[in-house]
Amino acid sequence: MTRGFSDTGLVQLRQAMHAHVDSGNVPGLVALVARGDEVHEITAGRMALGGPPMRRDAIFRLASMTKPITATAAMILVDEGILGLDDPVDRHLPELANREVLKSVDAPLTETAPATRPITLRDLLTMRFGLGAIMIWPPRYPIQHAQAAAGIAPGWTMFDGPQDELIRAVASLPLAHQPGEGWLYHTGMDVAGVLVARAAGTSFGAFCKERIFDPLGMQDTGFYVPPSKTERLPRIYRGDGKGGLTIAGDLGGGDGSRPPGAELGGGNIVSTADDYLAFCRMLLGSGTYRGIRILSPESVAEMTRDQLTPAQRDSAPLFFGGHSSWGLGMAVSIRRDNVWNVPGRFGWDGGYGTSAYSDPEHGLIGILLTQRLMESPEPPGHFTDFWTGAYAALA
Repeated sequence: MTRGFSDTGLVQLRQAMHAHVDSGNVPGLVALVARGDEVHEITAGRMALGGPPMRRDAIFRLASMTKPITATAAMILVDEGILGLDDPVDRHLPELANREVLKSVDAPLTETAPATRPITLRDLLTMRFGLGAIMIWPPRYPIQHAQAAAGIAPGWTMFDGPQDELIRAVASLPLAHQPGEGWLYHTGMDVAGVLVARAAGTSFGAFCKERIFDPLGMQDTGFYVPPSKTERLPRIYRGDGKGGLTIAGDLGGGDGSRPPGAELGGGNIVSTADDYLAFCRMLLGSGTYRGIRILSPESVAEMTRDQLTPAQRDSAPLFFGGHSSWGLGMAVSIRRDNVWNVPGRFGWDGGYGTSAYSDPEHGLIGILLTQRLMESPEPPGHFTDFWTGAYAALA
């Protein structure tokens, strides 16, 4: 049988990952690389500093690796004709009808004009609906302060109120740009989760469990870790500014150890490396895994193609860097500028220290789960070493 990976490359990948743990850069990690039925895992470090060894079945906070799952849930409803990608969301989210839009992103909140068209599902999944992370730091625009005051400014601490309260908070603000015109990270995916729940007539978590997690055998995936499994939830850390680590602090709805106030489409799913591998295999299999169809091939193709204009990509260089763009709920590589940005590769990272991408050209899936918060949209060293090593290990 032809091997998908070289033994030498796998040894080097393992050494690189252990080096990041041994240096104290990350407390622990679980990593998988897979091609076809061949899977190799790396488990290193500890569940917490001074705690028990890391375990392969550790349940990590996925953060924004939730977004591809949310897009999948939405596209299931598109496949079934319950939602339309380019239909207004007003039917299910009447709070978002008749939006006002700032005349400029730095304008006072009172300087607005009517939206030129309604918000659509595509706007939410491409994160072009009009609210999200505005990459000006420190915040100085009125809309940035207003999002923070409403509790919906993207950050480490996730929104933790009921989903209807989330929509009310979004609806209380003008949009920063006309629907479809700009790209602002994150908030559209939280709104998409509420849209799915309302359109399906159930909670977002129940829909994901019934239509994605259970069919794919993702038994340890959900929106929090139940008490019977909390020993498998790693403690989460951030840099202390002195080269060391400190406890991350309040994560709000992203804590993972308790049911969140809202099941967020943008970021509070918890999962294991093996569970997420099943999800990635489904997408790489054009919507089917082990004979079970979750999505149509056409929906997967739509999710994994570039949906942005060049100007929209250029407006977010920290996220896209000239080599990537955005599909529906996930990044898509469009230009190779290193060994792992292969055009057509798709997936996303999570701000709580996670990364997962699939590469159709090489049939490669890589998953890296850590419990160290990311401190920049730029990938940290353990991410780049993982992806460089994964491609160097290809046979």
